[in-house]
Amino acid sequence: MSTSGRPPAIGWNWSLALLGAVSALPALVVIPFDTTKGLALAIGVLPAAAASGLPGTRRARVSTIVLGVLIGTSMVIGAVLAQLPWIAVPAVFALSVGAAYFAPRGRLGRLGLGLCLPMVGIGLSFGSLGEALGLGLLMTTGCVYACLASLLWPVGSPAPAPRPAPTPDRAAARPATRSIEYGIRLGAAAAIAAAIGFLLHLEHVGWACAAVLLVMRPAPEMVRSRGFDRTLCVLIGASLACLFALAAPPPAAIAATVALAIIGLAGSKPSRRYVTPLFTTFLVILMMVLGDPSDAEHRFLERFGETVLGVALAVVFGVLIPRLRGPIAEPGVPAEAGRRLTGQPPGHASCQGMPATRAGPSRTCQSSNSSSRNDRALRFLLLP
Repeated sequence: MSTSGRPPAIGWNWSLALLGAVSALPALVVIPFDTTKGLALAIGVLPAAAASGLPGTRRARVSTIVLGVLIGTSMVIGAVLAQLPWIAVPAVFALSVGAAYFAPRGRLGRLGLGLCLPMVGIGLSFGSLGEALGLGLLMTTGCVYACLASLLWPVGSPAPAPRPAPTPDRAAARPATRSIEYGIRLGAAAAIAAAIGFLLHLEHVGWACAAVLLVMRPAPEMVRSRGFDRTLCVLIGASLACLFALAAPPPAAIAATVALAIIGLAGSKPSRRYVTPLFTTFLVILMMVLGDPSDAEHRFLERFGETVLGVALAVVFGVLIPRLRGPIAEPGVPAEAGRRLTGQPPGHASCQGMPATRAGPSRTCQSSNSSSRNDRALRFLLLP
């Protein structure tokens, strides 16, 4: 943790890195004998390696298995929808609106928006239901293995108690309208990405759709940051994977490199920047091009191009449209009622303790308001 209380831009945790090394052991053992199956095992442990930290109690670590089941089930749902594009596109929109509505209302809702929904998007890329079932089962197995491995770690301090529920007055100041409005923008962007994929007969329809769902967030600042990070990480990860495959490495070098990628994915979880796509892209593209290095250029352009498409749609619907639209009025909460909730007199600045000037609220007040919005957005989408 940095001195300002924020996580470092690129952080590292040796305990999580060691857990990543243990998670990589099956792939490390199998790759020298069967590269394809070994890489499949590496892909299978990615959800567990990318999980947000190590739960303090051993009982809580069993939730890793639930994580794998949710991921596998979501991908299968996406694969089923992909068989009927005319249903898949509106279904992606409807699921986005529903997930955004339920996200602020509990842990399951946050999982649905931050994890299950992007996996449905990824599932659109599968040409057959059998492929999705196979990978989903592999990821569930990987999460079971990672859960068992995590039991070797000592028990830490229990997670902090959840914050008390807001009072009725404060809950009224944050109506469901905002969640639905965000869900409509998210669903529109994801549905357009899926529709473009189906219309152009892209081989991996879900890559652009998943990029939208993984990048877009309620706060425009987060969309810009995550969009830049994902684009850069995909560019670097896909480039490294293609160059590595073109070098025709021996199985031992492949095993060591795959293990380092999983360790890097797990150990870098404390990072403030969105670096996960670097490692996941590297492993996914490596699995696709290692058997046929001559296909490296096509796979690189496909992955990077669809990522740029998804990020562009996320920026349009997550940054540009909110800026053009302006702030949303609070239905049923007039300005006077809002001031009564904060105990401010009429004409007072919207930031407690910060006097208003003729030029408007002070810069400190504006910064505080922006920080508060960011904090709410982070809590809104924070995965357990």
